[in-house]
Amino acid sequence: MFGLRKRLVDLTADEVEGGLTRKEYVLVDVREAAEFSAERVAGSVLMPLSAFVPAGLPRDGRAIVLMCAAGRRSAMAAQMCAQAGVEIAGHLTDGIAGWRRAGLPTVRG
Repeated sequence: MFGLRKRLVDLTADEVEGGLTRKEYVLVDVREAAEFSAERVAGSVLMPLSAFVPAGLPRDGRAIVLMCAAGRRSAMAAQMCAQAGVEIAGHLTDGIAGWRRAGLPTVRG
């Protein structure tokens, strides 16, 4: 999917949580607004895949990590970033489902 030179980096929930704690990452959630409103990772930024534009990603010096429900949509968004030449650090393996399985907190409602 990313060719021979660039491969999507799978980051575990613990790796992402550590990067967020150290303020190294900005977590961009590509799920739709209703999913995000129902449950999200605190501090994550919503950019639904249905309206995703790589050039619109936050640029504040932190590395971009993409996430979704289970990893499929974030991989699609990562492909869009690669095609647009926009660097990202990777995506949250297994999405918010993996985040929950790791016992990490979410914000509901």
